Amino acid sequence: MRCFSLFLITLICFSCGKDDSISNYQGIDDPDPTDDDPVIVDTITDEALLNLTQQETFKYFWDYAESNSGAARERYHPYDSSNSQNVVTTGGSGFGLMAILVGIERGYISNTEGFDRLSQILDFFEDADRFHGAWPHWIDGTNGNVIPFSSQDDGGDLVETALFAQGLICIKEYYKNGNDEEVALATQADELWKGVEWNWYTQNQNSLFWHWSPDNDFAINLELKGYNETLIAFILGAASPDYAITPEVYHEGWANNGNITTAISEYNIPLILDHAGAGTGPLFWAHYSFLGLNPTNLSDQYANYWDLNVNHTNINYQHCISNPNNYADYGEDCWGLTASYSRNSDGSTGYSAHEPENDLGVISPTAAISSIPYTPEKSLAAMHYFYSKKAILLGPAGFYDAFSPQYNDWVSQQYLAIDQGPEIIMIENYRTGLLWNLFMQNEDVQNGLNTLGFTY
Repeated sequence: MRCFSLFLITLICFSCGKDDSISNYQGIDDPDPTDDDPVIVDTITDEALLNLTQQETFKYFWDYAESNSGAARERYHPYDSSNSQNVVTTGGSGFGLMAILVGIERGYISNTEGFDRLSQILDFFEDADRFHGAWPHWIDGTNGNVIPFSSQDDGGDLVETALFAQGLICIKEYYKNGNDEEVALATQADELWKGVEWNWYTQNQNSLFWHWSPDNDFAINLELKGYNETLIAFILGAASPDYAITPEVYHEGWANNGNITTAISEYNIPLILDHAGAGTGPLFWAHYSFLGLNPTNLSDQYANYWDLNVNHTNINYQHCISNPNNYADYGEDCWGLTASYSRNSDGSTGYSAHEPENDLGVISPTAAISSIPYTPEKSLAAMHYFYSKKAILLGPAGFYDAFSPQYNDWVSQQYLAIDQGPEIIMIENYRTGLLWNLFMQNEDVQNGLNTLGFTY
């Protein structure tokens, strides 16, 4: 499955490239990126640091959202006015739906403000391009048209759609017992995710495939197999009332007829599942499928998913403690490798799926922050370290995407929706379980889990 990982990394690198063909937009309220409120003090308690991180990160999905749609931009570069800003990301917008619920609960915005923005986003996605129910990876926020992610990826993206659907289900559960307008929004969210034709993306095989487009059909032919970020697509596929996949798609496809398990350990910590043939894998694999899906008591015949994610995080942590490359500052409070913006030793910058087998000396704050349910003390130690460098790391929408003490404290000074979203969501799951509770109480989700043989 090495080919899967290399293809995925290639697509991700493409996603973060600069696209000057799309007009710039600076955000809904066109906020000042030099705005430094709230006032930040030099010392901070754990609780205050969690509050600060959530509130500042929330701004990515509120202050810096795409104007017409209200949805999440693929990226935000505060100091680069030439960068495209109306590219809406489907998966990141799902994270944004969940972040807005956190914003309402935390009082960052009013109930009315949150409801209105969520209505705006759902109306946009209802009219946006869909391909057998699946949304594309990128959407033009000005008109809802697909923006090709690569030369053949100009149609439905099932994994991005699954990440968006995770947010839709949380919206449905949050508003289903409200007033008439709220119930209508809940119904709209429910109908949107239930319109995804999961079974179409099997090609009549016992597998799921990532992409389909009317021009290129299944030409990319990227099968969802092995442990990575795609588990949520199988659970929602099994949960679908009208377009369900069979259990065989999960067991023979994703689980590779049981060969997904592994006896490999790193730092004497069992890996448990084969990470798509890619070694340890970046830490976002422990986050994306589990923003709504609660791994705390989640098991099937292949894994205990709490143990899986705790182990994955601790292997990442232990690698940074061991620091085989002798990178500057790596240690107990400076750790966390995942896909993010990056810097190379020759001074060039780009994007990379950082992990122990691909460690370039770049720390991504989202890796440790979003792992806080699994390793709370270690994640908080990292957050305090990031805060100690707030003069260079804390920007207008939370901690910047990546930095490197190895290279003279190089900082990306950029943001990605798919990195900011897990931070606010997983902190909230650690604190209150808000998104986990909403998602796991959904009857369709429970039916999907039961169909695939999960206990939860």
